[in-house]
Amino acid sequence: MNNYSNPVVSVIMPTYKHEHFIRRAIASLLAQSFSSWELIIINDGSPDATEEKIQDYFDDERVQYYVNDENKGLGACINFGIEKAKGSLITYLPSDDVIYKDHLQSLYNAFQQNENAVLAYSSIRHFYNRKSEGIINTTWLQLVQVMHKKTSDRWTERNELESDDLNRLFWNKLKGEQICTAQLTCEWVDHPNQRYKIMQEPVGGINTFRSYYNISQPLIYHTTKGNFMNEVKRYASYRERPSTPLKKDGLKILLVGELAYNAERVLAFEEQGHKLYGLWMEQPYWYNYVGPLPFGHVEDLSGENWQEEIKRIQPDVIYALLNWQAVPLAHKVLKANTGIPFVWHFKEGPFICMEKGTWNEMIDLYNEADGRIYTSDEMQWWLEEFISKQKHSLDLVLDGDLPKKDWFNQHQSKLLSDNTPGEFHTVVPGRPIGLHPHNVVELAEQKIHLHFYGDFTHGQWKQWIEKTHLMAPGFLHIHPNVDQENWVKEFSQYDAGWLHFFKSENNGEIRRSNWDDLNIPARMATLALAGIPMLQADNEGHIVATQSFVKKHRLGLLFEDMKELGQLMRNRELMLTLRENVWSQRGLFMFDNHVHTLVEFFGEVIQKHRDKATEITDNSKPLFPPISQRAVADKTYYSHPKPLQ
Repeated sequence: MNNYSNPVVSVIMPTYKHEHFIRRAIASLLAQSFSSWELIIINDGSPDATEEKIQDYFDDERVQYYVNDENKGLGACINFGIEKAKGSLITYLPSDDVIYKDHLQSLYNAFQQNENAVLAYSSIRHFYNRKSEGIINTTWLQLVQVMHKKTSDRWTERNELESDDLNRLFWNKLKGEQICTAQLTCEWVDHPNQRYKIMQEPVGGINTFRSYYNISQPLIYHTTKGNFMNEVKRYASYRERPSTPLKKDGLKILLVGELAYNAERVLAFEEQGHKLYGLWMEQPYWYNYVGPLPFGHVEDLSGENWQEEIKRIQPDVIYALLNWQAVPLAHKVLKANTGIPFVWHFKEGPFICMEKGTWNEMIDLYNEADGRIYTSDEMQWWLEEFISKQKHSLDLVLDGDLPKKDWFNQHQSKLLSDNTPGEFHTVVPGRPIGLHPHNVVELAEQKIHLHFYGDFTHGQWKQWIEKTHLMAPGFLHIHPNVDQENWVKEFSQYDAGWLHFFKSENNGEIRRSNWDDLNIPARMATLALAGIPMLQADNEGHIVATQSFVKKHRLGLLFEDMKELGQLMRNRELMLTLRENVWSQRGLFMFDNHVHTLVEFFGEVIQKHRDKATEITDNSKPLFPPISQRAVADKTYYSHPKPLQ
């Protein structure tokens, strides 16, 4: 079996960022007792030194090496390998895995013993010292353990779907018998950057995946631990429209960090004649939107040469945002002293910064930023005790993750309760935080249904769901996740929607406030967009950001217990009035409506930064050129009363 020009087995090795693994993988192939094989390596646009590390293997006539100019994905790489394969049998050797010396021989023998088999697989070692006779944790066969006949079937590629589910991508396409050798001949190597870990929520996810593989195209994406997302359809209109030219008094805005849930909101700047650039955090979680962005119109800066890139583009302002994961990068840019006015916009959460060890960096951002944007008055009050007074800093209060106007254009749906007289229907878009099974029982006693939306979230709350179904049969309803384009249509059919449900214990003392008290949860905008009243416990006498906002704008119901909630919801006139009131004030939650305020704020920050620089130079030549024909608002952004201490 030493005919290298006509190998029996073609070994396909897709590789990406595995320069420190790949040599062992190749060495394990070279050590096989079965010798009639060829190796087809496809470097999927890896930015590391993979090619340099393995060049000494290229003299082996059994080794073929190909390089993609950009990352094309697992399916495309394997399909390319299959097209190049000369063997009648296909097997896989991911560059971070390893096979033992009899691996190929034992799989080959399985086919010799069963001519009806289309696929053979070995037992496998995984997670260092665990063993499985076949499928690991009832998921799917791993690439490294499989050999199959070469057929006309091909792997699903990125333009169709990106998924962690190998059954869905290929194994289920093979028709025929699948057999197990029952021999432990390979290892699926466990490490943080395995593809499935990068793909699966909550630590991985679509944005983690996009960032890691530097994917510029929108994705159709669905993993076994996460929601289905079709960015191709969702962002088509954004990508296809021409860019808006920079207007005469437009700003060049450098976004630093991440954009969270409603990432496309930043296009409102670009649509109004401002130029956007992005410098993104590494290793984002699934909800941390980072570049390359699927909706386009934001020019990314190189993470390796970002200081030189900032000098090249000379932005008018650095707008650093948004959640706790972005703190290290924002802090690094702040401390680089770029000479560019710096605005820090933080949504959540300071308590996590304490836990994760980035508290000092977060406080530096507040102390040294030229402009600071808080998501609630309460958040500002709480943080000001930690922050030194800076004459040069300006403050603004605005939620950092509001949806874009494009999702507000639907009509409301008919109320579901119109079909169930005497009963009411409430919705929780996301985790039912603070609602325990016994609370749902209390709701059921008032004929109030709870509709729980999510996909991955349902897995996290499986025991809660099972217990609640048993305790309140018929009153808990489970629904799949809904994206922004359907929020109005889907959620407006409910009588009301739940904010986080909790009882505050701060007694009006800001120092006793916790994150529940200070937070403006993302679901508030979701419910407002749908135009439905918001539900939360009455925390009168306590400092609670959501309660202050709901009371100020009359957006929902505050109640002591579920019995009182039932009484309020049976007041039809009250509910209709609240519904109309929320619908009429949806503009408060539309990001586009706040762009003018933000731009004015940026303008004032720029002017004050320039004034400060001029003072430093003792009224000599200014360090920055004047703002040409740019109207700078003379506004006071911090005008709310503080609570008594």
